[in-house]
Amino acid sequence: MANHLHETNSEMKDRAILVSLVTDQVKRSGLNTEHSLQELVQLSETAGVEVLEVITQNRETPDSRWFIGKGKVEELRMAIDGLGANTAIFDQELSGAQVRNLEETLDVKIIDRTQLILDIFAQRAKTREGIIQVELAQHSYLLPRLSGHGKNLSRLGGGIGTRGPGESKLETDRRHIRDRISDLKRQLDEITKHRVLHRERRKKSGAIQVALVGYTNAGKSTLLNRLTAADVYIENQLFATLDPTSRVLELPSGKEVVLTDTVGFIQNLPHDLVAAFRATLEEANEAELILHVVDASSPMRDEQMQVVSKILQELGAGDTDQLTIFNKIDACEPQQQEMLPAGEGNLKISAFNESDLERVKLAIQNHLSGGAVKFRIPAERGDLSSLIYRIGDVVEQSVEDHDLLYEVHINRADYEKHGYQLKEYLIP
Repeated sequence: MANHLHETNSEMKDRAILVSLVTDQVKRSGLNTEHSLQELVQLSETAGVEVLEVITQNRETPDSRWFIGKGKVEELRMAIDGLGANTAIFDQELSGAQVRNLEETLDVKIIDRTQLILDIFAQRAKTREGIIQVELAQHSYLLPRLSGHGKNLSRLGGGIGTRGPGESKLETDRRHIRDRISDLKRQLDEITKHRVLHRERRKKSGAIQVALVGYTNAGKSTLLNRLTAADVYIENQLFATLDPTSRVLELPSGKEVVLTDTVGFIQNLPHDLVAAFRATLEEANEAELILHVVDASSPMRDEQMQVVSKILQELGAGDTDQLTIFNKIDACEPQQQEMLPAGEGNLKISAFNESDLERVKLAIQNHLSGGAVKFRIPAERGDLSSLIYRIGDVVEQSVEDHDLLYEVHINRADYEKHGYQLKEYLIP
């Protein structure tokens, strides 16, 4: 009977009112609260929530008891009763006590932005690594808030805020949760070791790594699919794909590189989530070139680019060579196109335009290759001739006396690794 009740209630759709508090501190930080609220609507819809209304409040500081002011709580209660809402979603992070107080007063499920993002990740994670990362982030988030989620965790049924670890685990004592966090970290460490070994094997094989990064829904997966004929899931939703996907990309010269798609970034990405996904995001650290994919048609393009740059800095990949790919150019208004930065290192493309894809491949090749260099290799040194072909693109080859003359475009990173064997044969 209990299972039957659970199944029946789990089909009940979340009907939510969204709430945002704009404080003086938020205003001083320069955060675009209107954009953040628009994203909250998108996040809610991505999680399968029906958004009924949006309520905002301007206030000097958050209320320690309710987060929003007492009068605004009453306004929210009336809206919930009038619209038949069963959930309230806040655009900011709430404390456990604030969740408890709001639940007791409003008698609906209370969710904040962080928990909503974690829930979407729980829906989308498919691989063992992704599932462990999300569960670890959820437990880390919920541990200090257990006292504030009593009604959430005891509610029958599913919906946002109840996916992933599950109600029974979250209702147990803190020691059990801490033990589970330790166990998940051990499992993640094992997976991370395998990932590091895999990276090392790729390095030893001479594989050049290129990472796609960008704001969520910028078109990274589409670009990966179009460049490499991959079959990565694509949907016009936030966080359509979580698990990193690597595919071989053949450049115009015939040389191959490994192109890796990474999880999308977002404003106020939860710290617990960044920590849990750090091993995955480190693909960007290991890359010799980062392709920063930007939704050129987004009205918040510049702010989204700043978010990506900030997270790359936090990950230690801020100084890695980058190409900026302004994607979705076909969806831009003429004035939007005119405002896009031009010049070396910036490409304006549509992922559905074949000639644009060729331009991307050529830009990758040119960026990875240094200028042309010349070598004089003794004919009997076949090993060095093989090395030249392996790490460079031979533009011209000729014979002079008993030597082979090569003019080569060599990948800078490869030359740093293997060039010591060729330095004495370099022609000034």
